[in-house]
Amino acid sequence: MSIVASIRSQLVPVHPEGYPFIGVFALASLVLMLLWSPLGWIGFALTAWCVYFFRDPPRVTPLRDGLVIAPADGRISRILNTVPPPELELGDRPLPRVSIFMSVFDCHVNRSPVTGRVTKMAYRPGAFINADLDKASEDNERSCLTIATAAGDSIGVVQIAGLIARRIVPFVKQGTSITTGERIGMIRFGSRVDVYLPEGTRPLAAEGQTATAGETIIADLRGGDAGRSYRVG
Repeated sequence: MSIVASIRSQLVPVHPEGYPFIGVFALASLVLMLLWSPLGWIGFALTAWCVYFFRDPPRVTPLRDGLVIAPADGRISRILNTVPPPELELGDRPLPRVSIFMSVFDCHVNRSPVTGRVTKMAYRPGAFINADLDKASEDNERSCLTIATAAGDSIGVVQIAGLIARRIVPFVKQGTSITTGERIGMIRFGSRVDVYLPEGTRPLAAEGQTATAGETIIADLRGGDAGRSYRVG
């Protein structure tokens, strides 16, 4: 492989949502460089981080019916049964919830966990407390969507803005059909995504596990997997 081909193989596409931010960071860095070079180099380092933040790498997505795939990169922070937000219209009974916390160093492009149709979308303004806290599910700004599968299951996805995040950007609309792993939106600068599974579903993930959007299996709606154990090492 040539040097040019090797470099290209390491480059990750940047999502267009990031271009304005990268441009502002780069321009500010040039101004700072003219004022005082140490500040300029700090600005260029922050510009490089901004490029890294808005990366949008391709993913290899499992496509078998019944699989629920992680919608976000990051650490699985909580797995518990809890009542979903009313905006999802999934009822008032506790459902299994898998929460994935994204730090400012994780890829923030979110992907659909299943194939189906978006039957509900709702936005709710709110606070900007640390998204890693459980109460962020109720208090923070959030964008909710419900996806109905061909088998009749409904999956809830809630994008929650975090301490630094100030905008949730959706890529899909209510009524549209989406496939597993398809990009559904992004949250700028640190946040969390909650996935609500059908009642009785046993998650195939563990708290503390690192998830990869579009690739990591977090549940099997067919129930063919009796569950898995995990070890740290």
